[in-house]
Amino acid sequence: MRNGAKAAIVGGVFAVMVGGAGYGAYNIVSAVSGDSGSAGTTAEKKTGPPSGDEVEETSKKFFAAWKKGDAATAAAETNNAQAARPLLVAYGGQAHITKVKITPGTPAGTTVPFSVSATVSYEGKSKPLAYESELTVVRGKTTGKALVDWQPSVVHPELKTGDTLVTGEAASPPIEAVDRNGVVLTKEKYPSLGPVLDTLRERYGDKAGGTPGVELAIRHESESAGDTSLVTLAKGEAGKLRTTLSANVQAAAEKAVKRFAESSVVAVQPSTGQVLAVANHRGDAFNAAFQGEVAPGSTMKIITAATLIDNGVASMNGPAPCPPTATWQSQTFKNLTGMEPNEGATLANSFMRSCNTAFVKLIDGTEGNPLTDESLTTEAQERFGLGKDWKTGIVSFDGSVPASGGPNRAANAIGQGEVQMNPLNMASVTSTAITGTFRQPYLVSPKLDNRQLATARGLSSGTAAQLKQMMRLTATGGTAQEAMRGLGGDIGAKTGSSEVDGQKTSDSWFTGFRNDVAAAAMTEEGGHGGDAAGPIVAQVLRAGG
Repeated sequence: MRNGAKAAIVGGVFAVMVGGAGYGAYNIVSAVSGDSGSAGTTAEKKTGPPSGDEVEETSKKFFAAWKKGDAATAAAETNNAQAARPLLVAYGGQAHITKVKITPGTPAGTTVPFSVSATVSYEGKSKPLAYESELTVVRGKTTGKALVDWQPSVVHPELKTGDTLVTGEAASPPIEAVDRNGVVLTKEKYPSLGPVLDTLRERYGDKAGGTPGVELAIRHESESAGDTSLVTLAKGEAGKLRTTLSANVQAAAEKAVKRFAESSVVAVQPSTGQVLAVANHRGDAFNAAFQGEVAPGSTMKIITAATLIDNGVASMNGPAPCPPTATWQSQTFKNLTGMEPNEGATLANSFMRSCNTAFVKLIDGTEGNPLTDESLTTEAQERFGLGKDWKTGIVSFDGSVPASGGPNRAANAIGQGEVQMNPLNMASVTSTAITGTFRQPYLVSPKLDNRQLATARGLSSGTAAQLKQMMRLTATGGTAQEAMRGLGGDIGAKTGSSEVDGQKTSDSWFTGFRNDVAAAAMTEEGGHGGDAAGPIVAQVLRAGG
């Protein structure tokens, strides 16, 4: 917002203080918050959870000060006054929020739900503001006082650490984002697109031909995230921004991720690289589909198989024995429980059954065709375009396959170790595998801002043909068979499950194609690839393929 530039300073101070204090900031801020006592105090310090009377009294004091615009007093009723005060100051200051009325609900233990109604006024324009939030009362660690546990979401449920509130001329004109066929895309109809549309507005609002309006918005700490509009006081003129998305595929993706918590999916058109859908179902607003950086499990075997083929180590119908265990530089690798060993397996057989040990045994190459620590990295970058600084139109991570020595070299080959991916990366990997050509995924035409898309050599026709056939076999008779059941057309897939430190259940990964649509999904702690991510991908392919 041009007229709200000073608010960025408030947000910056707030971010520094939160960053330094963290969640356990009770002692650090005790001198300036309610969590401090006078020298010589002899009263016995209270312990244990706050009583019902304390919860009522503390929340009442906090609400009263907040309503009056007394930021200092309200902040002193929290356990982190240094962090709370700048945001409470901004509430009645840069945000121009007045006539605040707070109505408490029925407490649930130490948590108090409440509703807020207020007015946003700026340069003669006013609009009502209404929302619901909640606070929790905790026991101060140094004095035993009952205090509001400070979280930015207390002030507004969409506020996060580092955010602030601003009212003024919008930083960017509004946009009317449309899909590839001109269908309007809104946050209301496609909730996953909320952060995406905010970023597109921030980046392309000026280029889309609109004019800015006046609004109350959340300004995020991250410069890569666009402002989140809360109330529009004066509408600007929206410019039309065409995206590569497909409303039909996006709708299917939105519905599919809702089936499993902490899930993300991306669909890409292999023949063009255009992104057809991006959806997330998470407890936060993080676009894990584009920005996630986690191990992809056995979906990585697409790249590993390509490495083996391109370096003459193996071929689809050549030997790739699948023993019960395989040891690489003192680390022993196993297969999923219940997998029958097969010493006479081909690469296609070990791929479709997702045999870890077969790939580990081949990671050193063969006599006359040795592999090195850099072989997998070179394949990923030069053939599949990973790590090539993708410019999709919004913030994205373009994958990482580092050259790793020791046990991690073998672990990388099966999608563990130091490999980092997200569904966007794996949908692109599938697209490259089945077409032989790397086409960098993008969400907005590069012609709009003259950005240069990443390039890579791609695969030979022979390698691509073998990868595509192995994925077909996996979808029709291997580990992906159940998830892909009932899909017609030309189909293929690869499953994956990734073990993550601290998790009892592995992350579920799945990537597949149907005709000219490739999709990949990941579900945190979703189990085997076919358990959660598989059904998500199948549902998206059914709509788009």
